Amino acid sequence: MFFTTSHAAFSVSEYAEKMSFVVLWNVRIFANKNVMADKDYSIRQKQLAVFAKAMGHPARIAILQFLAKQETCYFGDIHDELPIAKATVSQHLRELKNAGLIQGEVEAPKVKYCINRDNWQLAKELFRGFWAQCLCKKDGCC
Repeated sequence: MFFTTSHAAFSVSEYAEKMSFVVLWNVRIFANKNVMADKDYSIRQKQLAVFAKAMGHPARIAILQFLAKQETCYFGDIHDELPIAKATVSQHLRELKNAGLIQGEVEAPKVKYCINRDNWQLAKELFRGFWAQCLCKKDGCC
């Protein structure tokens, strides 16, 4: 499985190695007798969390829905199309771009952006796998 940044294509593991979030996501848990043990999240868990965090604001969901409907890259001021304050549009676009969900130029005066189709597909697969997990083996477990 491959996905791209604005500069190159990488496999999931190659991309994860290049992303700074891999180093930052170590979790320390207490084991017996207060001894700390390092546990790392999987690459798929980290990537899913990056996508989920980027999508964690209604304005960003609206931006993604708007861009997903476009046939080509969008040129213009997205705040004219959506109920998003002009002052916050660039920050929302930057978050989506940093997560790899969109690509293009998000800094004025060059404003052109679209869905990153490869990462969009990766996000669909990761979320589908996450939601498809069986939570309960028995009826009425909760």
